[in-house]
Amino acid sequence: MTEQKHFEVIIVGGSYSGLSAAMSLGRSLRQVLVIDSGLSCNRQTPHSHNFITHDGEKPAVISAKAKLQVDFYTTVQFYNGLAISASKTENGFEIKTESGLAFTSRKVLFATGVKDLLPDIKGFAGCWGISVLHCPYCHGYEVKKEKTAIIANGEMGFEFAKLISNWTKDLRLLTNGKLTLSSEEVQILNQHKIEIIEDEIDSLEHENGNIQNIVFKNQSKISIKAIYARPPFEQHCHLPETLGCELTQQGLIKVDAFQKTNIPGVFASGDSVIQARSVAMAVSSGSFAGASINKELIEESFA
Repeated sequence: MTEQKHFEVIIVGGSYSGLSAAMSLGRSLRQVLVIDSGLSCNRQTPHSHNFITHDGEKPAVISAKAKLQVDFYTTVQFYNGLAISASKTENGFEIKTESGLAFTSRKVLFATGVKDLLPDIKGFAGCWGISVLHCPYCHGYEVKKEKTAIIANGEMGFEFAKLISNWTKDLRLLTNGKLTLSSEEVQILNQHKIEIIEDEIDSLEHENGNIQNIVFKNQSKISIKAIYARPPFEQHCHLPETLGCELTQQGLIKVDAFQKTNIPGVFASGDSVIQARSVAMAVSSGSFAGASINKELIEESFA
């Protein structure tokens, strides 16, 4: 709990991107508040990969170590809670929390990530991030050459199948209903021995999130080691939209090369702005956002 109420920068979201921005700003001697509710999108994932120096580490361990290191910088403070409103003020912004506390700042960074909208398939949520995977660069090596399925259709299913075939040739595409690939795409997948199954999926049988079988509505089933899926998503936090921040066609917060949104003084970083979601990319964009915010504060002091 912090008694200070005004800061130079408020960061909403204290996972990898928000903490990276906080470190950049803390090392720039800025008064920073990080507001975080503790609901990172990969909290169910057992291991994080493809992040140099932390390959194979538990996500919670990485974030705990990061927070401890950021806490070293005395100008950075933390508030554990949920931000529920954001508004423009005469001198910046006001962020209100669920507990009723309000904080003000000159700049705001949203590092709030996205919320995956999981399909209504029994067992899917329990496997998400464990054996139902989003990114082959993050988890593909661990299930290389294993019996693998992709839940997708249309152009995305075609492109996803090509991508995953780099990690395994024991691959099948589950369209979960009527096929929407073109005849040419089907022919190409057939040539590469990628099986296409149109049966609708009923459930995923698993043990502690580790997939065992895919059960179809016609009562047939296949044993499987891993599934790739890219369900739709929405912004985990809708406060940027209430401030007027534009979104892209994909539903990401639109930012420029300096992580600035269309609203002056409002920045965004991490999964909320990046299509290719990974810890490494979230850290990179957060670190750069922190530097961009510091630069803008410096320029304003010389104006």
